[in-house]
Amino acid sequence: MLINTKERIETLLEAEVEFRGASRTTPQEDFHRDKIARAWERARSSAAYAHLGAFSWEAFTALPVTPKERLKEDPWCFVAVPLGTCAKYYETTGTTGGATPTPRLAEDIIWNTASVASAWRDVLTDHDRVLSLLPSDIVPVGDLVSSVCDYLDLPHTRAYPFATGISDWDRLIDLWTTLRPTTVFLAPGVALQLTRLLQQRGFLGDVSRSVRSLMLLGEVSVPAMRRRLGQWWEASVYDASYGSTETGTLAATCREDHLHLLTSANYIELDQGDRTVPLTAASGTGDLVVTPLNLHARPLLRYATGDRAEVSDGCACGGAAPVVRILGRGTDGLRVHGVALTPGVVEEVVYGATTATGYLLETDSHGKTARLLLERGVGTDRSLEGRMAEELQRRSREHLGTEWDEVTFVNTLPANTKSGGSQKSWKRSNIRIVETS
Repeated sequence: MLINTKERIETLLEAEVEFRGASRTTPQEDFHRDKIARAWERARSSAAYAHLGAFSWEAFTALPVTPKERLKEDPWCFVAVPLGTCAKYYETTGTTGGATPTPRLAEDIIWNTASVASAWRDVLTDHDRVLSLLPSDIVPVGDLVSSVCDYLDLPHTRAYPFATGISDWDRLIDLWTTLRPTTVFLAPGVALQLTRLLQQRGFLGDVSRSVRSLMLLGEVSVPAMRRRLGQWWEASVYDASYGSTETGTLAATCREDHLHLLTSANYIELDQGDRTVPLTAASGTGDLVVTPLNLHARPLLRYATGDRAEVSDGCACGGAAPVVRILGRGTDGLRVHGVALTPGVVEEVVYGATTATGYLLETDSHGKTARLLLERGVGTDRSLEGRMAEELQRRSREHLGTEWDEVTFVNTLPANTKSGGSQKSWKRSNIRIVETS
């Protein structure tokens, strides 16, 4: 039980007050300055920021951006508390290199949970039963969903089907008939694999009957994929959240399926190449630089996430927080036929033009060839595959600026293309380098 002291109860109550109605308003400048000043003082207890003097806004804005690479090279340098005082120990998945240790105090967990729960109230109801198909080992995402459900008093359970142990696919289907979940949290790849398996067994209609929403998180999710899953499941499908193990949650969905930046929990800037500018009401595109306001075990100041994003105003949900669209990590980019490809643009084309339940991009080390393998949907009329391939090539020319040397439908793809953000990166699982003679 995490909240077991008077101090932790007081922390929760403080967080509740701070985030109440946060999505409907934007924080005033004084709010951010006060919160950053406190984060600054916590950061000075770490070796990485020990050189900092007294806080001032001028000192903060003059502070060089903290590169992601620096954190990964020496993560313990940024830890501000003894490991023995921490409530949880996590590590990143290592999708962009080695795993990064991430200890967290109870304060870290309480503040992040309250922030996300405040946002997800827009899409979760008091009558939901939640099934989480997210990993629970080492990474925090499984704990986050469970903590939010505890906070919102929602019945829930975990069953990650790719872990060796009790929750295999057969047990998962049996569990479904008992719990009858209304909301399911899972990574996009896991959603595709689950859909495919249920279609193969003829169970999708029965299993999906209780489900009103799928909450996708853990990796890139594009609108075309969410629309496709929504059609198969006859449910609402949301891009549930965006963040990282290092920073905590930075954005969360609304009922209109838009990610809103959690500006009451983070101070956000955009690195636009020639300058780094604070996020204001103005729209813009750039690399996200964040100062999480409620990190205690490992405070981060002006941290470069490595993610490129497009920020805009206005949403039909009525929320005042800016809407963000994550364009992908800079390290995920791949050049094929001289054109830069990212997961988002490729997947928007694949799932927009076809009924495929997965894909694998084959190229040579120089990106001179490009072959696309598509996993055919269960029960798909193969006579339609030629037409879908033509539509995919058309959309590729229009949206990617290139087309594929070959588009081939296959019966199955490797499981690592589906196992979710906990076990994969785009380059490691959806791309295969094939040398030509």
